[in-house]
Amino acid sequence: MRVCAEHQIHIEHLKVFARVGVSKAERSKRQRLVLNLTVWPARDLRDIKDAVSRTVDYAVLCQETKTYLSRQSPKLIETLAEDLTAHLLRRFRVQKICVEVRKFVLKDADYASVTVTRTASLD
Repeated sequence: MRVCAEHQIHIEHLKVFARVGVSKAERSKRQRLVLNLTVWPARDLRDIKDAVSRTVDYAVLCQETKTYLSRQSPKLIETLAEDLTAHLLRRFRVQKICVEVRKFVLKDADYASVTVTRTASLD
C-alpha cells in the first residue's frame, strides 16, 4: 500500500535583478528582487531513483527564472509574479508552483511582496 504524500522543492531567497516599477525612471535600471519558489514536481519524489532527469532540476529552475526576468519590464510585481508563474508552469513538469516576489522600495517596511500560486492544467 502506498501512502499519499505531498512533495515540494523550495528555493528560499533567490536574488534576481529585474526592471519593474510604475514609472519609467524606476524601470530604467534593474533593481534587486528576492524570490521564494516552491514547486510540486509532477513525479512523486519516491520514484525519481536518484536521477536528476526524473525531477525538477532546481539549478535549471533558478537560471530559467533569472533569464525570463531579464527580458521583462512590467510596471507591477503582481504582473511579474503572475507572468513568471505561468512561464515556469509551461517550462517545467510540475503539478503546482508558488512564487513570492519581494521588492525593497518602502522606507518604513522591510519589503513589499506578492505571492502567486497556480496549479497545472491536466491536459
